[in-house]
Amino acid sequence: MKRRKISFIIAVILGMNLFSGCGPNYESSAGEAPRQEEQKETGTGLSENGAGDSVIVAMGPNSEPEAGFDPAYGWGAGEHVHEPLIQSTLTVTNPDLSIGYDLAVDMQVSEDGMTWTVTIRDDVKFTDGEPLTASDVAFTYNTVKDTSSVNDFTMLKEATAVNDTTVEFHMSQAYSIWPYTMAIVGIVPEHAYGPDYGEHPIGSGRYLMKQWDKGQQIIFEANPDYYGEEIKMKRVTVVFMEEDAAFAAAKAGQVDLAYTAAAYSDQSIDGYELLSFETVDNRGFNLPAVPVGTDAQGNVIGNDFTSDLQVRRAINIGLDRQEMLENVVNGYGTPAYSVCDKMPWYNSAAEVEYDQEEAKTILEEAGWKEGSGGIREKNGVRAAFNLLYPASDSLRQALAADTQNQLKELGIEVTIEGVGWDTAYDRAQAEPLMWGWGAHSPMELYNIYHTLENGLAGFSPYANETVDQYMDEALAASDLDTSYELWQKAQWDGTTGITQEGDIPWIWLVNIDHLYWSRENLKVAEQKLHPHGHGWSIVNNVDQWIWQ
Repeated sequence: MKRRKISFIIAVILGMNLFSGCGPNYESSAGEAPRQEEQKETGTGLSENGAGDSVIVAMGPNSEPEAGFDPAYGWGAGEHVHEPLIQSTLTVTNPDLSIGYDLAVDMQVSEDGMTWTVTIRDDVKFTDGEPLTASDVAFTYNTVKDTSSVNDFTMLKEATAVNDTTVEFHMSQAYSIWPYTMAIVGIVPEHAYGPDYGEHPIGSGRYLMKQWDKGQQIIFEANPDYYGEEIKMKRVTVVFMEEDAAFAAAKAGQVDLAYTAAAYSDQSIDGYELLSFETVDNRGFNLPAVPVGTDAQGNVIGNDFTSDLQVRRAINIGLDRQEMLENVVNGYGTPAYSVCDKMPWYNSAAEVEYDQEEAKTILEEAGWKEGSGGIREKNGVRAAFNLLYPASDSLRQALAADTQNQLKELGIEVTIEGVGWDTAYDRAQAEPLMWGWGAHSPMELYNIYHTLENGLAGFSPYANETVDQYMDEALAASDLDTSYELWQKAQWDGTTGITQEGDIPWIWLVNIDHLYWSRENLKVAEQKLHPHGHGWSIVNNVDQWIWQ
């Protein structure tokens, strides 16, 4: 995958503010919620305290899909990861993040991993009444292969319909985790697909889109011909609001569930409770693992301080993650040790104990001696680096400041700087950057640590041939269980890897919980681990929410 393409993927995953627009029903772009009486007029069936079979959910403005509900342009990926909402997918991820079926009823892969054969249900219709067949599946995948601006489909050569219920995926390379890709690609109708599909989507999932007031709200209504479990929540209104506006809307009783942040967790709202959901939405920073140099374009890469392996190991155990959880996110989160935390392919060798004294010993033994102002030096190099963070992200700024304070106690000087994403990617090749990651796929590991054509990883200069080999073998494995073992070995095989006893080119700090204000009588169905992005994941199973 080219670096430019990877950069766009992570831009989407990180939830950059790509969206704009203001519609007619709100007083400001911050998003004032519709009044309850207005909702009654449109038929939502809400009472003053929330009831019936309708719900209003407040999400952040970055959650609104700029290109609409077209899988070729991002819907279903990154921030917009979803279960079948408008469209159906061939597979789904189960609560333990193993693979389950939606449209698919059977799935086989050839011994060489180059052909996947999927049998689909024969009782599914699009909301315009036309049957969904394998031709629609093949059309969808060939379309996203040619046009997707978010997902990488270079591993797919071609999709072909064998008959009405059988589709074959012919791969350009073996790709064992193909079922995870099939879980995020919604099937579109070949007969009704065109340039405006994203704004007027036709699918076969649980809901159809009734109304979209851009910049403000989207209204979904239950698909009466849905083939799956009975839909309990018949109408779902999603409103887009800034964080403070969402909090105010909940206080005013204008929404039934609203996203929020740890900064609001010490507040209370009459009639509402604070819900907390575990995630793989992690925060951490890269440590350039090569000395200062330049790339083929003359850009600066590498860092003479962080390129020292012992420095990276000292930093990893010298940071108190529990303190960060308590002081930065008010306890709403878990320590992070890997981009694979809690996943089936996670290697627990990534876990470390906080040990400030051992961190100091590592630095001392590596020749980093205390110099002027208590800051360490070695061979004329000062133990110092500039830590970047997205200027618009107060949480990452707070984590950067906490990191700065903790590392000063080790004799490491850290300056922090807020930057825009227009320069952050390039600067992260030489300066650590506070990132946000987390997805339901091992490709997250691959994208961060695997080398590109220039011999270095894409987001931070690092290379390990053995790690690359394990990940390549994982993609070429004949089954998912075998691939999981190989992904784990890429993290640590007993000799080398990316964990503490290995190269440790990234430092992971915390997985932040996703928090929501919810009406006390709204029963939100059990959630699986949310990925990065405080958005559409919450409504993955909104059809099973009920009013008590």
